[in-house]
Amino acid sequence: MDIFMLRALELATLGRGHVSPNPMVGCVIVHDGGKQDGIQNGRIIGEGWHQRYGQAHAERNAILSIPPEDLALLPESTAYVTLEPCSHYGKQPPCADLLIEKRIGRVICCNDDPNPLVGGQGFAKLRAAGIDVETGILAELGQELNARFFTFFERKRPYIILKWAETTDGFISGEGGKPIKISGDLAHRLVHRWRGEEDAIMVGTNTARLDNPRLNTRLWPGPIQAGPIQAGPGKNPIRIVIDRNLSLPADLHLFDRTQPTIVYHQREHEREANEEAAPTLVYAFARSLVDLLTDLHQRNIQSALVEGGTTLFQSFLAEDLWDEMRVFRSQTMLDKGTKAPVVQGKLVSRERVGEDELTIYKNSSGN
Repeated sequence: MDIFMLRALELATLGRGHVSPNPMVGCVIVHDGGKQDGIQNGRIIGEGWHQRYGQAHAERNAILSIPPEDLALLPESTAYVTLEPCSHYGKQPPCADLLIEKRIGRVICCNDDPNPLVGGQGFAKLRAAGIDVETGILAELGQELNARFFTFFERKRPYIILKWAETTDGFISGEGGKPIKISGDLAHRLVHRWRGEEDAIMVGTNTARLDNPRLNTRLWPGPIQAGPIQAGPGKNPIRIVIDRNLSLPADLHLFDRTQPTIVYHQREHEREANEEAAPTLVYAFARSLVDLLTDLHQRNIQSALVEGGTTLFQSFLAEDLWDEMRVFRSQTMLDKGTKAPVVQGKLVSRERVGEDELTIYKNSSGN
């Protein structure tokens, strides 16, 4: 059983960066072959995943992949799905209804859907139709896969990733915040890939002023489409900048309107969000970091990659409003400059990225 769910989880990851605000979902349909020596046998007759927001969901894609000669096997088959099949009409019709229509024999799932529009109703529909449903299979892996989705609905805020590069002696920038190239080219490309996987990317006032970043994905090619392969930038995230006193110069890259940008300030009743149909530059008031995250939640932004600077990092750490920490350590020595934050949380991985070491930590406090 686990091997088929692991395959469904693997398929689900192929939607990373392309399906938000929907969750990543994979589905494997197995014609049951009974058990032999206590091990569940079976043959995969169809598999699929949610590929793009607004397009077909995993269950529909899996059914569409089944060869015509195997469609008659569905009543004797099990659908392994990483998240509860949806029960409501959105961009796509309900997947629970589709499974009932196709008379699937059984549904095995990792997690209940935390979205109140679903929240157990998908399973209830399936059971009412006489379909056997089993939940909680590899539930922890399912939660990890869709950590952004679960954080958004359960904690009412985006999933927050803190990312920085530091020297061997623990500095994040030069004296006075002067920008210094710390990590290598391969690490830079990886960061651009990460940007395309998140809904938003955030920087503080000093980083915006001193670094003048573009905060786009120009170093990472986008998804390959049908037709000739063309390398190009990936999906650009929404840019978020903290500018409490609205003091940043207007000629910064952040304000060039090439991608949607939200500027959070603390000057009440001044330059509030405009009401254009598709604004590329919005000003919004936020008294605190909690206010900011609440506003992002209301804007349906499920994740944010925070890229600096130190003051902003320390704010997230002090209020324990972070979920993941990604730290590059280079072989560079700086001797003096701005100290990097102190790493926290549970170490989950360590690997080499070119000449740099990447360590990833998770916050286990549950806030």
